[in-house]
Order: sequence, then C-alpha cells, then structure tokens
Amino acid sequence: MNIYVGNLSRDVTEADLREAFQPFGTIDSLSLIKDKFSGVSKGFAFVEMSVKEEAEAAIAALKGKELKGRSLDVNEARPREERRPNRGGGGGWNKGRGGGGRRGSW
Repeated sequence: MNIYVGNLSRDVTEADLREAFQPFGTIDSLSLIKDKFSGVSKGFAFVEMSVKEEAEAAIAALKGKELKGRSLDVNEARPREERRPNRGGGGGWNKGRGGGGRRGSW
C-alpha cells in the first residue's frame, strides 16, 4: 500500500520517516519529495508498505502524531491523476486579430 505523509517540517529526513514507520512493519520504499532545483523538502513523502495490515496500523498510529514540531497528515495515497498534454496554442503579437496586412489597418 502506498501511504501519503504530508505536513512535514523541512527538517524531516528520510531517516526520520523510516524511524517513524519501521515499528509497524517492512518499508518497501520511501520517497521524501524535494524541489529539484534547491533540494529542499516540499513537505510531503510517500511510504510503500506491501502488507496492508501493517500499512493500516501505521496510518492509524501516525495520523496527527507530531514529528519535528508538525502534526503529520497520514493516509492512503490516491492514484496519481494523468496529466493531459498542454494543447494550448502559442502565438505572436497578432494572435486573434485576423490576417490583416499592415499594422493598424483594422
């Protein structure tokens, strides 16, 4: 089960999260989401646990628990929504003004 962990302090590390979740069972993967340019935590993470009962126990125990001064938001992660490709048009200075020839001829 994939678990969403939100409202994380920027000071929380992967080791902190591992320490919080490990008492409930085996962690298959853990991803602390960081800004790709600055490397600073975005305040949320995903923890994957393969045994559903262990994951549910972790969610129940950790929801609302304080970690480094912040109350955790912990629940089952929702499936990621598929993003549509951007189909918006670009356009130059004359977009939407018809095909007039000279500037100011309308």
